[in-house]
Amino acid sequence: MAAAGMPARRGGDMESLRRSSHIHGGNAAYVEGLFESYLANPRQVPEEWRDYFNGLPPLPAHSAERGDAGRARAGRGWGEKSGDKAIDIPHSGVRQAIIRLGRMRPRAGAVAAGVVNEHERKQVRVIQLISAYRQRGHQKARLDPLGLAERQRVPDLELSFHELSKVDFATRFQTGSLHIGQEEAALGDIVDALERTYCGSIGAEFMHITASEERHWVMRRMESVRSAPAFSAAARRALLGQLTKAEGLEKALGSRYPGAKRFGLEGAESLIPMLSEAIQRCGGYGAKEIVIGMAHRGRLNVLINVLGKKPSLLFDEFEGRAAFDGSGDVKYHQGFSSDVRTPGGRCHLALAFNPSHLEIVAPVVAGSVRARQDRYRWAHAGNGAASGKGNGSGIDAGAAASHGDKADHEQMVVPIAVHGDAAFAGQGVVMETFQMSQTRGYRTGGTLHIVVNNQIGFTTSCREDARSTEYCTDIAKMVQAPIFHVNADDPEACLFAVQLAVDYRNEFRKDAVIDLVCYRRRGHNEADEPAITQPLMCKAIEGHPTAREQYAERLIKEGALSRAEDQGLAADAREALERDRPMAGNLLEDEDGASVDWRPYLGHDWDAPGDTRVALPRLRELARRITQPPESMPLHRQVKKMLRQRRQMAAGEPVDWGMAESLAYAALLDAGYPVRLAGQDSCRGTFAHRHAVLHSQSEDSVWIPLQRIRGGQAPFEIFDTFLSEEAVLAFEYGYASTSPAGLVAWEAQFGDFANGAQVVIDQFIASGERKWGRLCGLTLLLPHGYEGQGPEHSSARLERFLQLGAEHNIQVCAPTTPAQVFHMLRRQAVRPLRRPLVVLSPKSLLRHREASSTMAELAEGAFQPVIGETDDLDPGGVTRVVLCSGKVYYELREARRERGIDYIALARLEQLYPFPEARLQAVLSQWPQLDDAIWCQEEPMNQGAWYSSQHHMRRVLQRCNPDIYLKYAGRPASAAPAAGYLALHQKQQRELVDAALEMDYV
Repeated sequence: MAAAGMPARRGGDMESLRRSSHIHGGNAAYVEGLFESYLANPRQVPEEWRDYFNGLPPLPAHSAERGDAGRARAGRGWGEKSGDKAIDIPHSGVRQAIIRLGRMRPRAGAVAAGVVNEHERKQVRVIQLISAYRQRGHQKARLDPLGLAERQRVPDLELSFHELSKVDFATRFQTGSLHIGQEEAALGDIVDALERTYCGSIGAEFMHITASEERHWVMRRMESVRSAPAFSAAARRALLGQLTKAEGLEKALGSRYPGAKRFGLEGAESLIPMLSEAIQRCGGYGAKEIVIGMAHRGRLNVLINVLGKKPSLLFDEFEGRAAFDGSGDVKYHQGFSSDVRTPGGRCHLALAFNPSHLEIVAPVVAGSVRARQDRYRWAHAGNGAASGKGNGSGIDAGAAASHGDKADHEQMVVPIAVHGDAAFAGQGVVMETFQMSQTRGYRTGGTLHIVVNNQIGFTTSCREDARSTEYCTDIAKMVQAPIFHVNADDPEACLFAVQLAVDYRNEFRKDAVIDLVCYRRRGHNEADEPAITQPLMCKAIEGHPTAREQYAERLIKEGALSRAEDQGLAADAREALERDRPMAGNLLEDEDGASVDWRPYLGHDWDAPGDTRVALPRLRELARRITQPPESMPLHRQVKKMLRQRRQMAAGEPVDWGMAESLAYAALLDAGYPVRLAGQDSCRGTFAHRHAVLHSQSEDSVWIPLQRIRGGQAPFEIFDTFLSEEAVLAFEYGYASTSPAGLVAWEAQFGDFANGAQVVIDQFIASGERKWGRLCGLTLLLPHGYEGQGPEHSSARLERFLQLGAEHNIQVCAPTTPAQVFHMLRRQAVRPLRRPLVVLSPKSLLRHREASSTMAELAEGAFQPVIGETDDLDPGGVTRVVLCSGKVYYELREARRERGIDYIALARLEQLYPFPEARLQAVLSQWPQLDDAIWCQEEPMNQGAWYSSQHHMRRVLQRCNPDIYLKYAGRPASAAPAAGYLALHQKQQRELVDAALEMDYV
């Protein structure tokens, strides 16, 4: 017997089925369930119902269902599928149509059957029309303040496309999922609601989001108020006041400093009330800190009118009276911090420093936010890192516990990134930052992105040359972020857009994007003449009233503001500037909301104390704890062998590199210093030396020994990152520059790959302290060494780091023993000095039988910048010294032993910058008969340490013996870092060793 409501026959006439009562009355719930199953997999429903659903009216060609799935389905039935799975389509509209139709009982005798069927057919078309507006309404929205952007006709939004007309305007239809407050409405009212919601000053893109909950959230928020909520009179006056201050500052700077670069906000003044609203709304959700990143455009206005920088400080910078340490930086690169009052209490604002490389600041901000969130998370969890030794966070477990058991660290610190349209579309770091946003080691609960869309990039017209996509924000669709395009000349729409974005971020913990479509009243900078390349745009701008002027006229026309009140607002803004009063609202003068206390790390030089020793019994206990996984956990045979060998090392066998590094981390964690390590293969190690994460071979579970040293230990985090260098290294820089308490390290898969992040190295790591006074203790682990693996797997580009080294800004080390790496890593965290550390870490030395240490060497001693001779040579018989760095030392020593040479001593430079002149002189002074010196390196002559370090070595040698002339032994100058053929590599390696040991005296 057929189930309730199921057609009692197979196949049959589809039109007769459509006329039947199967989708009416009490069967509606049953039909809805069948339809949901059908959409998931058509084979799950009986053939009769599959035929019925396949026969529903097809979408017209080029319908509202965009994308590959929509195009594949255009003109075909709903049942088209690929294999056993239905095509993934936004189906809620059709589902609602079936539900509504199911509730419509035919009125017996009231209308002819044909009229009912025609109404049902049009009902489906109405649902398709609603879906079309949700899909493509943004393409009809009034977004360009200048009205110059050409919008293509959108057929999907025309009544005729859906076989409807104005004749149907009075006919009432079921509204389906349309949130307009009634289940049934006239078509005219439905179209009016759709036009106002999706085609006004806001164009929303959200139907690309696969999560139904998120799509319906956006629909409900926009449709319920027609994208135009009724703001109170006070809110509207406050909005005008903020626009007035934003415009007033630009006019003041323009009149005081005509022609001076300031990258003004003129044309995008709505950004100021948007940021202010975002801050207040985030604060209402519990945000205690907000980190903002932005490039140049409008930065000075944000500093004054959002963060509360005193106008006089800005004027001093224009007039050359500003005081600064180091080299300083231009005005529109400067950062700032302040505290403001929000509905949720005090909130600390931090505007990140940013170079001219525009979008690079976004991952830096994300890293800074993650570090701050981690402190709240650890403190709430009562983790030892919150108040452990060396912590400079200023947060303790007791204070954080006041947030309650459900403290949400992702909401307590929020990132806001302000972008430019051309850079957002053009720079790859934007894609990388989006790609990392939901990964374990890099998620922050979503970033609020605001794109200041000038519709031009310097002189490049956006649509023709600046990108291939329709919008500059299309890249954000890769993470299914909602995108709200908004006309900057409609301040209330801008305010609503930012409320939507902040609320979405709070609700779903994902990125949200606002495309603030505006214009640039001046040129790229105020010294530029834009009319040379964009004459028509400049003419339109010249006669275009400002957003403030338009909004003031609107309020006056509506009776919400008088002309005198408007003039009073402008006068108040001018007076505040003249009297040097803070311009930002809700500013708290006593700044104390920052969660990072840098005072313990200020004022230290290279001789800062740092005891890296660990008592031998404790070191052996730590070794035991990190080499004993659960007995029930099946491990890979190679991993079991490795753990067994490490237990033997703890008992007295020679310690290898991986064991020494692991013990360095363990000792730091045990002492209360948190450790974060990230890289593309860091958990195991590119060369399988680390094995910090142990994987069960029988199930999807892991064991991380360094997280289980003892209760209350500092946190240890290690992540295998996605395949990015630029964004990941920028994130880690941001993290380390906000987290001074422990060790933060980034490891390149091969050291060569760091050149993919050269902007981060040049603009932040090497120069951030001198430009901005920003300390950072980030460690870079860059595998380096010539093993015959070709040009891209040999050199970490040592020469670039040495060229960047000046004013003691970074540390560059090339350790050659496990004990050296142990003390070097511990020194980086234990001593209070916070400067970036660049480590040329080894590859072949990870398992070299000579590159080993003892547990006693780890327990005692310290990092040695220079290591002298280790063989038993007669100091009086040494006449030549070969200076070197890295693994070539072991090849030189092996060759010297084989040849029985006893007059040549070897000295290793373990720290290449800052150059350890005093220590090298102490080593060389051991050989009183020294009269010859050679520098030996694996790198070509124009690379490596030769050109950057020879003057240091010569200065030291001259003190020992003025007649010594330093000579070079190594590869000849080369455009490529290394040979690509193994035979050529080996030949060159033999030659450079021979040259160092057998070179004739000059």
